[in-house]
Amino acid sequence: MTISTARPLTKHVKVVEVGPRDGLQNESGPMLGAAIKANLIDQLAAAGLTHIEAAAFVHPKWVPQMANSAEVLKLITRHKHVSYSALTPNMRGLERALEAGVNEVAVFGAASESFSQRNTNCSIAESLTRFEPVAKAALDAGLKVRGYVSVVVDCPYEGAVLPSVVAQVAEQLMQMGCYEVSLGDTIGTATPGRMLEMLNAVSQNIPMHQLAGHCHNTYGQALANVLTMLEAGITTFDSSVAGLGGCPYAKGASGNLATEDLVYMLHGLGITTGIQLDRLVRVGQNISDILGRTNGSNAGQALNA
Repeated sequence: MTISTARPLTKHVKVVEVGPRDGLQNESGPMLGAAIKANLIDQLAAAGLTHIEAAAFVHPKWVPQMANSAEVLKLITRHKHVSYSALTPNMRGLERALEAGVNEVAVFGAASESFSQRNTNCSIAESLTRFEPVAKAALDAGLKVRGYVSVVVDCPYEGAVLPSVVAQVAEQLMQMGCYEVSLGDTIGTATPGRMLEMLNAVSQNIPMHQLAGHCHNTYGQALANVLTMLEAGITTFDSSVAGLGGCPYAKGASGNLATEDLVYMLHGLGITTGIQLDRLVRVGQNISDILGRTNGSNAGQALNA
């Protein structure tokens, strides 16, 4: 008997590296120096990453690790084929991102009211209204705008999230002009069946090629969820080198999907990424050593051994 997936898998996946921002922002201890962060970004580009979330222009009171974002972007060696993006929650953040010369900015919404209040001190509707002028100004300046939706399956404060709410938030981000919306399993509790249920709702109004997966690995389900999304037609995934990061607003969210693990699986499926896994593994081990933490990538640990 021949077993096959419901549809042929894509031949190429775009990997969005979020380690320098979403990863490092959740590291405890003193802020990493700008030179170390810039070197990390340069090493990731050298390994073949072409979409790197490099910075966040947010108030340092809330995210201290991102306080030197402007300096980091001054120090990186820029490549025309690499898109360097930054999170910009407000107009001041956008102004600073423009001054720093980013190629792309990101805005974000949440699919639960409690998470939105804890994360942005306002309701879902209010947060989206705040982001509208930011997105418009970015587009007017010639930048691409990417959208994020947090807690697309479960919220740490409310529990299960309705797929219909995720669909509504994602659609509003698209209406603002986002070229792509990344769907975040922020606390890493999603399982393939629940992920598929959410995707079925979101894809009613947004084509699969404009959606991305952002999986956390708290319960070890990230790769299973990625495979489910791949089979559903998603071709873009966010990940973080060495599994850095989590969510400072979500207790127990122990880390993003490691880029090394994602790339190892994709290459094993015959899917190209443009990423050199051996070089990426060295990058992950290097930043883990600098941070004095265990490498959060299973593939990275195995290949280093």
